[in-house]
Amino acid sequence: MPPITYEIDSTHSAVHFSVRHLMVSNVRGEFSKVSGTVKYDPDKPETSTAEATIDANSISTRDPQRDVHLKSPDFLDTEKFPSITFRSKKVEIEQGGGKVTGDLTIHGVTREVTLEVEGPTPEVKDPWGKQRIGASATAKISRKDFGLTWNAALETGGVMIGDEVKITIDVEVVRA
Repeated sequence: MPPITYEIDSTHSAVHFSVRHLMVSNVRGEFSKVSGTVKYDPDKPETSTAEATIDANSISTRDPQRDVHLKSPDFLDTEKFPSITFRSKKVEIEQGGGKVTGDLTIHGVTREVTLEVEGPTPEVKDPWGKQRIGASATAKISRKDFGLTWNAALETGGVMIGDEVKITIDVEVVRA
């Protein structure tokens, strides 16, 4: 049996992130527009693939002024790089979780990243008769690895924005 093709349900999926601010707290945000395809074979999960595209302009940190700055050339430069993409290269999923390794492209820079996956859930039928599955994934990346180096030194030492970005992905997919 070939892998089953699923489309990401953008309405029920999001990519969340957090990064240290002023060395004392975390700023959290999300990208609300994510699309893509998952090809999943529950009998041979290692043959599965995932491709996702995030609309970089869908960033929200609940502060419009900060969001404008994050979209600017200082950070994501969404005019030049409107999308963030992920394409899997290796899938190691057993019942309940595993790892998906692939190429993450942010700001025109591609780096290999491994996502720690929880799921996928068993397939369920929604009230409209469509088959769905869900999963969550986490990763940590370095902003500098993707050329996102803007920062400001603090009088007390340290920097305004931490380098490590924690990513959490919640995804719901529907059978195509």
